[in-house]
Amino acid sequence: MASGDRSAQATRETHWVVAFLLGLAALLGLRVAALSLNGTDLFFDEAQYWSWSLAPDFGYYSKPPLIAWMIHGATEVCGHSEFCVRLPSPIVHTATSLVVFLIGRRLYGTLVGIFAGLAFATLPGVSLSAGIISTDVPLLFFWALALYAFILLRDGASWWPALLLGMALGGGLNAKYAMIWFVPCLAVYFITTPRDRRLVKDARLWIAALIGIALIMPNVLWNSAHKFATLSHTADNANWQGSLFHPGNALEFFGAQFGVFGPILFAGLLLIVWRAWREGVTAEDRLLLAFALPVLVVITLQALISRAHANWAAVSYVAATLLVIATMIRDLDWSWLRHSMILHVVALLALVAATIFAGRFVLPGGTDPFARTLGWKEMAAATRQQLEEARAAGHPFAAVLTDDRAVTAELLYYMREEPTPVLAWREGPRPRDHYELTRPFEPGTKGPVLLVSLGRENKSLAETFERSETISRRKLPAGAGKPRTVIFTALEGSKQK
Repeated sequence: MASGDRSAQATRETHWVVAFLLGLAALLGLRVAALSLNGTDLFFDEAQYWSWSLAPDFGYYSKPPLIAWMIHGATEVCGHSEFCVRLPSPIVHTATSLVVFLIGRRLYGTLVGIFAGLAFATLPGVSLSAGIISTDVPLLFFWALALYAFILLRDGASWWPALLLGMALGGGLNAKYAMIWFVPCLAVYFITTPRDRRLVKDARLWIAALIGIALIMPNVLWNSAHKFATLSHTADNANWQGSLFHPGNALEFFGAQFGVFGPILFAGLLLIVWRAWREGVTAEDRLLLAFALPVLVVITLQALISRAHANWAAVSYVAATLLVIATMIRDLDWSWLRHSMILHVVALLALVAATIFAGRFVLPGGTDPFARTLGWKEMAAATRQQLEEARAAGHPFAAVLTDDRAVTAELLYYMREEPTPVLAWREGPRPRDHYELTRPFEPGTKGPVLLVSLGRENKSLAETFERSETISRRKLPAGAGKPRTVIFTALEGSKQK
């Protein structure tokens, strides 16, 4: 190619990259604006992460600490509104899309990088995740960063990619233990790519591993001091008990991937896997398959054995997005790519509109799709009313008692200005959540307590007190669908020792 042609090509690519960056900036602006207009309450997992953020630590009952640190940083700058708690999500997802672009450009060229970055930014699962705060948000960023660092380490002799890889591994592990999937994916890559097995003897790879281990060690030590609570919770989530054959769960998980990744892209991924089985793949495609397919296969098997949430294979879609987009562009499947992007943008706009008008519409059958994220403010307001009435009558409650993690988390968030402490009822010798671990009800608590229960009275709990009186049963709105029943019970005189 002549120097003039190369210069013109470089200029065009610069213009494409600028357009890509402007597109990501516009998408970020849309998502931040949508967050400010979001009509949902914090989901109880979000409220729980917020409560963790009030006391930054190296670990928590069910997750590593990074999610709490992120929220702590955001709320220190922005405040404690739902908007501020969720604000890191669209920002971090935008950063992840940039890393996907860098990987695509490195492996296939600028055009693939641009379309892969845009495709990832608009994946249905990412659009949903960008409106909430969850551990998948930093996990996906560090997974993409680790993949990019490994590619740089593979292709060069510099040491800095090893440092980047180590920091990405450690950051990902502190976000969610699912980062550990990077190791078996790497092993699959080495098994299927003999030419790169030399890296197993490369000191840089082991230095990266040591950096990752060093960064997760504070969390390991926290777990050691708390009887490995997080690991026990993770094992409980796997739920390998009873019958170990659930084909319906496997089909449900597999079908959900068409929604998470998008129907066209997921169908494209399945076709690529079929073609790879029959015809083989290029070296770059093999790399991406190694970091996409193993997690999907194992989690589908987990669903067959027990259960699996739709997002448990989320890390697969960093590499899968790059692989499918690269294949579409290489095969000149522009119509499928265009239809996929249009479909994702329509889904994004529909989701934005739905969250803005949350609680004002129902699906056919009368179900509010946001029912689980609505009505918590009303529950907190009703609880405050009970506390204020008791104070006005001269018989204040010493504490609010809950028997459900969701209720504990939501009351802590939506009653954050209330001086009456919120305590968790621990049933059994081992805590079942972070609140039972850190703020359990103690039998020595003086004065009456207000038990807040959802759905039905907790008679077994009430029987552990000398005096029990149901003082109110409220049906509170939870969106436009079925109301939420909340029972308030006054308890006094614990019989426990």
